[in-house]
Amino acid sequence: MNIQGQHYRTLWLKPGNDRVVQIIDQRFLPHRFVIEDLATVDQVAVAIQEMHIRGAGLIGATAGFGMYIAALEACHGHSFEGHLQSAAQQLKATRPTAVNLAWAVDRQLAAIAKGASPEEKVTIAFATAQEIAEEDAAYCRRIGEHGLALIEAISRAKGGAPVHVLTHCNAGWLAFVDYGSATAPIYAAHDQGIAVHVWVDETRPRSQGAKLTAWELGQHGVPHTLIADNTGGHLMQHGMVDLVIVGTDRTTRTGDVANKIGTYLKALAAKDNNVPFYVALPSSSFDWEMRDGVAEIPIEERGSEEVKYAEGWLDGAQVEVLVAPESSPAANYGFDITPNRLVTGLITERGLCKANEEGILALFPEKSDTASSS
Repeated sequence: MNIQGQHYRTLWLKPGNDRVVQIIDQRFLPHRFVIEDLATVDQVAVAIQEMHIRGAGLIGATAGFGMYIAALEACHGHSFEGHLQSAAQQLKATRPTAVNLAWAVDRQLAAIAKGASPEEKVTIAFATAQEIAEEDAAYCRRIGEHGLALIEAISRAKGGAPVHVLTHCNAGWLAFVDYGSATAPIYAAHDQGIAVHVWVDETRPRSQGAKLTAWELGQHGVPHTLIADNTGGHLMQHGMVDLVIVGTDRTTRTGDVANKIGTYLKALAAKDNNVPFYVALPSSSFDWEMRDGVAEIPIEERGSEEVKYAEGWLDGAQVEVLVAPESSPAANYGFDITPNRLVTGLITERGLCKANEEGILALFPEKSDTASSS
């Protein structure tokens, strides 16, 4: 994506030093553009845990590079395999809901195991990290191409009038290596000259919609309007939403979707108002071992301070303001589950499908023999 005319991905190797990974520290957006260096596994783990980076695809890609850094570290005063396994567990423990995290770590472990020497293992880890990142960007680009057809069809039916898309949280460029998932079709439509407008949920409590989605849409020149989280149902009732596209941190083989808290309520409103509700995801966000999202997907619970405090900028400084009674307890569930019956379809790098096992396996037949452990 272009930022003030310069193309950026969300993570890359530091020029002149391929032992250091650089990321955009999203904690400071949209008010400051900060690049952070990650040179140790501990730094990578903190960046994931404390949400310097976030989003399913980017978490996975960052963890992939984290395992490359672990391989580098293991060459110096460590038991190679012991350090690698320790790093893998450390990274997996940072965020429990996004399946891309464990998928990337396990992919690295399997690849590195093929190396005959520490030096060869480092080389393999480096190549595998690069592959994970490149695949993520390529898959998101294809998601945009496949999802574009949905927006094109609505545009034709409306005679070229703006297509109004509702999003929730940030499943954009900032949540992946490039392009994004839910935003990829929007960017593709905008770039082709199709009139499109995005309703951007603020997405409390961390306000990823207000801070991130609105910022990146603005950088790309896409018309958009920021709304409070509870506005979507009203807009749908009044015919002001043509399409909902959201992302996902984990989707079962049967099409149940884990996404940022509040997604389920948007899906219910869409169902009640006959608004198409699509979920965009690369195949790395499928959990092929799970069938029942509500029963099986772990839901991350974060600190109560994210609910009780509002974060913003005042006189050039980042500040937090208490907005609730200091003594009141608060619960902070990070995600909810949208059952497949509420999902119109999935947009993947291989095309569109119904949100059920039959539809998913038609696109991914190689997964048909992956049985649930339950």
